[in-house]
Amino acid sequence: LALLFQNAFEAALISAAARVPVRMGYATDGRSALLTHALPLPGWRDERHEVFYYLNLVAELEELLYGSSLIGEHEPQLALNISEERKTQAREFLSSQGVLMNRQLVALCPGSTNSRAKRWPAERYAALADRFITETGASVLLIGSPDELEVSREVEKRMQHRPIMLTGRTDLAQAVAVLSLADVLITNDTGPSHISAALNRPTLVIFGPTDPRTTRPFSPVAEIIRHPPECAPCMLRDCPIDHRCMTIISPDEVFSRASAMMKKEVAEVQT
Repeated sequence: LALLFQNAFEAALISAAARVPVRMGYATDGRSALLTHALPLPGWRDERHEVFYYLNLVAELEELLYGSSLIGEHEPQLALNISEERKTQAREFLSSQGVLMNRQLVALCPGSTNSRAKRWPAERYAALADRFITETGASVLLIGSPDELEVSREVEKRMQHRPIMLTGRTDLAQAVAVLSLADVLITNDTGPSHISAALNRPTLVIFGPTDPRTTRPFSPVAEIIRHPPECAPCMLRDCPIDHRCMTIISPDEVFSRASAMMKKEVAEVQT
């Protein structure tokens, strides 16, 4: 049996070519003939979080196997737990990069691998990072994949103070462990936002061309900043006009929101 979470034609073609007897997935990308169980897209897809879109596949499979489904009766719980050993390794790694572990740790993810339109401008990230360093004494990390190194370097170049450049220098496991230690992550609508939120760390996501109803981190510790113009959400990878959905968001606003989240976290820990 193959349960295809991907919507692509290729995923159905591979499972059909492999002669998997039961092939279940959504009837997308013209692939219905390759599936033994082609499911229609739910009418609520654009109104509910993507979590429910994929859980619906699991519910359909449960219905097929057992004649009923209980998936929808429970609120989804997304959590990542990091061992103390891995946290210790992350602290040692950060110390080796020049991080002073007695200071607050602010992680910034200024890139995005699949859309330039999702990026809050590099000069805004630079101004935000400098303000954290000068006003709070925090250590600022720039994180991301190797594909995002160029934009992280652009942020670093525009800063007056030195950040800790980790973009492209960690594997996924290291990145997860590092994020588990952060006092806050400020990011575009990217993968690290979901990781950080699942780690129960304060996470602030800057949204522009994408729809937070469907792709925001599924966690109460995650917040979003968004001032959508009439053209948002456009879902475009490049803005054809003036990127107004992102330029309307100021470093002052992001700093204020993130600082409040950090103070709230400290207060909750103390109580």
